[in-house]
Amino acid sequence: MASSEDGKSQEYKSTLPGFLGTIDTFISRFEALILALGVILMAANTIINVVGRFVFQHSIFFTEELNRILIILITFAGIGYAARYGRHIRMSAIFDALSTKLRKNLMIIIAIVTALTMFSLCYFSIGYIVKVANSGRILPSLQIPVYIIFLWVPVGFFVTGIQYALTAVKNLTAKDVYLSTHVIEGYDDDELEI
Repeated sequence: MASSEDGKSQEYKSTLPGFLGTIDTFISRFEALILALGVILMAANTIINVVGRFVFQHSIFFTEELNRILIILITFAGIGYAARYGRHIRMSAIFDALSTKLRKNLMIIIAIVTALTMFSLCYFSIGYIVKVANSGRILPSLQIPVYIIFLWVPVGFFVTGIQYALTAVKNLTAKDVYLSTHVIEGYDDDELEI
């Protein structure tokens, strides 16, 4: 993959040891692929539908359902991806005013609570998927069982929970304060601090 101007590699490289690092790197690449394909497919589907509707007076009958599937996929693949890169929204006014030791302790608490929340949401989303599957609902146009479009939800919550748990471990074992397993807390030059 190409390098940026400052020489930093844009490709994710796991800081986890051995086989865990290999799995982490694979998951990162898979998430990036899913997100890229999802966005491209949604854009192409929407553009083709608009052209079909206004030029040929015929729209694609399944466009709305396909875009809904892709939005769910992108959203729940994206939460793990954002956690991996430390890109979730953070309210840092109080956090930034704390000493390094207090920021580190607070980051550990935040990461653990967030990981537990994500694992809880994973559990509850599985229960929801089972209820939807038992209802027998299908998408009208695509004739796909509705529960299938929600299968990415628990996966996204689980991967995000793992990322936050690993962030807590990284903060327990490293000297610096980490937003994710490889992103040190702070602001880049291109970020705007308000």
